[in-house]
Amino acid sequence: MLKHRIIPALLLRESGLVKTQRFGKHKYIGDPVNAIRIFNEKEVDELILLDIDASRQGREPNYDLIESVAAECFMPFGYGGGISSIEQARRLFAFGVEKVVLQTAALAYPGLIREIAQRFGSQSVVVSLDIKRDWFGRYRLWSSSHRKALNGDWLDSLKLLVEAGAGEVLLNSVDRDGTLQGYDLRLIEIAAHAVGIPVIALGGAGSLQDFRLATDSGASAVAAGSLFVMQGPHRAVLISYPNYSELESLFRGQDVS
Repeated sequence: MLKHRIIPALLLRESGLVKTQRFGKHKYIGDPVNAIRIFNEKEVDELILLDIDASRQGREPNYDLIESVAAECFMPFGYGGGISSIEQARRLFAFGVEKVVLQTAALAYPGLIREIAQRFGSQSVVVSLDIKRDWFGRYRLWSSSHRKALNGDWLDSLKLLVEAGAGEVLLNSVDRDGTLQGYDLRLIEIAAHAVGIPVIALGGAGSLQDFRLATDSGASAVAAGSLFVMQGPHRAVLISYPNYSELESLFRGQDVS
C-alpha cells in the first residue's frame, strides 16, 4: 500500500476531456469513458473528474455522462461541477460516485457542506479551492465560475469550509496549472499547517519527483492532469500512469527521474 494517493484529475467540458494551462488554452484530449478504461488498466489509485463549465453556466451535472463514467470506473471516483444541493449529491452517490467536489456552491453557502457531511459523512465531501497570486505576489482565492479573484483572506475561507465538515481539500494553483513546472510548495505548506484534514495538491506536476516534494511539504495526496495525459515536447495526447514499483521507490526516497 502506497503512503500517498496519486490521483489523475480530468477536466470535463461539453462531454469531452480537455487540458488547460493557467485555466485557459483549452486543448481537447479525448472521450472521458475511453480515458477511464485506460486508467482502469493502469490500476490507478483514485480519480477526480471536474466539469469546468457547469457552475459558470448555471447548470446541473451531466448525469447521463457521469453515470456512464461511474459504470466504467473501477477505482474510487470523485466528481465536481454544478453541484448545488444535497439532492444532486445524493443522485451522484447513487451512481457510484464516492466523493463530491464542491467549490462555487460551498463558498456561497457553506451549510451545503454540513448537510452533505451529516447525511453521507465528511469523507464524501471535498472542497476545492483555486488559488492565484495577485500582482503583489499575494495568494488570492480565485472563483472559477466568475473568473475573478474574491475578496477576503483565502485561509479564512479554507478554515470556514473545513469547519463546515469537509473531509478533504483539493488545493489548485492557477498559476501552475498545466505548466509542468512543479507544485507551489509554499502554498501547500501553508494550507497543510492551517487545517487538520488531508490536502490534495494540484497544479504544476511535471515529474514524479514533484509528487515527493509536494508530500514533503505537507500534502496527503497529489493530483495531476498534464503529466498523465500529455507526453513529449509537443505535448501529444497519451494517457500514462507510473507503475506501483516506481511510486513505491519514490516515497522511499529513491531517485525515479
